[in-house]
Amino acid sequence: MREDVSEALEVQIAASAALRTGDCRRLTGPGLLWGHAGATLEAGFSGFVPARVAALWQHHARRVLEAVGWAGQAAGARLSEGGIAVAISAPVDQLYAATYVVQTAWHFVAADLLGAVRGDFAAMIADLRCVMAREADPALVALAAEAGARGLEVLIDEDLVTVGHGGTSQSWPAGALPAAVDWGGLGNLPLGLITGTNGKTTTTRLAMAMARGAGIVAGLTSTDMVQVGDAVLERGDFSGPSGARLLLRDPRLEMGFLELARGGILRRGLPVRQAMAAVVTNVASDHLGEYGINTVAELAEVKFAIRRGLRAGGVMILNADDAPVVAEAGRLGLDACWFSRLADAPQIVAARAAGQRCGYVEGGAIWLSDAAGAQRVIAVADVPIAMGGAAGYNVSNALAAVCLCDVLGVERAAMGRALAAFRSDPVDNPGRCNEFAHNGARVFVDFAHNPHSIAAVTGALAGLAAKRKFIMLAHAGDRSDEDIRGLARGAVAFGPDYVMLAELSDYLRGREVGSVTAILRQECLALGMQPEQLLAATSPADGAAQVLRRLQPGDLALLLVHSERAEIFAMLGA
Repeated sequence: MREDVSEALEVQIAASAALRTGDCRRLTGPGLLWGHAGATLEAGFSGFVPARVAALWQHHARRVLEAVGWAGQAAGARLSEGGIAVAISAPVDQLYAATYVVQTAWHFVAADLLGAVRGDFAAMIADLRCVMAREADPALVALAAEAGARGLEVLIDEDLVTVGHGGTSQSWPAGALPAAVDWGGLGNLPLGLITGTNGKTTTTRLAMAMARGAGIVAGLTSTDMVQVGDAVLERGDFSGPSGARLLLRDPRLEMGFLELARGGILRRGLPVRQAMAAVVTNVASDHLGEYGINTVAELAEVKFAIRRGLRAGGVMILNADDAPVVAEAGRLGLDACWFSRLADAPQIVAARAAGQRCGYVEGGAIWLSDAAGAQRVIAVADVPIAMGGAAGYNVSNALAAVCLCDVLGVERAAMGRALAAFRSDPVDNPGRCNEFAHNGARVFVDFAHNPHSIAAVTGALAGLAAKRKFIMLAHAGDRSDEDIRGLARGAVAFGPDYVMLAELSDYLRGREVGSVTAILRQECLALGMQPEQLLAATSPADGAAQVLRRLQPGDLALLLVHSERAEIFAMLGA
């Protein structure tokens, strides 16, 4: 699957204000549409009947697939408000060629819609066949088929092909696969997937801490890093396929936890197909309007695509307290391991009656229950990140991690020990309600970046006494105006005496400097704050410095930090 095999081919696609074609991308694993690898393309349109656009896609996709010899491959589409996502499946060695197959089919769709001149079909098919011939790798196809028949994971990129996970894996250079493989030593490790709008990073970190507490060499991928044991392999956002491959190829690894974000699922698909369990923490409004995902219900569909990364018999672990999660599970008819902060939640009552695994809170403690009965894991009061139960969202994260680790075989005693030791500090859980003391004031740093997460954090801090309250807001530009106003509403609900509005110049994402802070300011004023209560900063670090200079004994500050976290931690002595 070499990237250079198709560089010379360019497919011309007609365009107008009424039909806008986006980038075409490889899908390296299962995703929102289905469980296949292949290629996908998004397009926006207006003035055309959506059903006609979808029908034209199916017609031309099938025509092109059959002409290139891929009659057995699938063609799919997903209509959204004002657009469509189209896709085909493809052989494992032909994903770059698949992008050109998609573009060729879409070329004919666009020509039909706009009345443009069509390209010569036979010549375009000949070009595709040349690309396919250059990319073809029969040895890769055979290896992947044999591994799949044995239930073994296959990880593929431009450099390496890997079968299995961690210490039970073997890798070979792409294009230099062996004629014969010793299958005896290859296997999959216990692997958990974690997604959701909020809480997925904390849940991933908690699960890893529990596994490590049981003496297991555990690893994780997250929005912060890839880590195995104490070794950080890479820092940065690795909540997609590249981070998963890096982790799962490490020979030290014995158990893995993969945080998966919405963007990675939509852009590339899931990185694995052989996980033992998958968690959906919750689903709330965030990143709507991107990739044709415009509603919370549609976002739930994206999150639940994680089920396609499970091996046969794999377990979905779901939050019974989250209405969108419950609704999507019902729509799909899924059996699940449920968790809830309420012992009398319907899903928990039903699971306990049936002897099925579930997690819940009862009598001030976290419990696990299964066919063998119920077992107390730890008192909520003994879980530091739960803040005595005030941080209900972290109680939910702890429940999710407990259920996940139980499925993966981590001893329950280790779960309780890990929850008792895990803290909201820059070491255990950086950027998640980390508390500092500064000039007699309490300062909290959190990554909360949508109304749902801001409400959770401010709710947890609401009961803390304070002479004055400060809150700092900063946000990227890839949100709707309404989403940005929602951030302001969440901040004002905290009852702050001052709101610091910080620019995020490195995250404008199509907006002008000052536009996000202008919306935040306008909404704060509309909610009754006075102009003198609204402060301005050129960056999060500048905003944090200004707030710290103003703090007096007895004050409380909540710094919602989207970037420059290291600089702000340094100011606070971390």
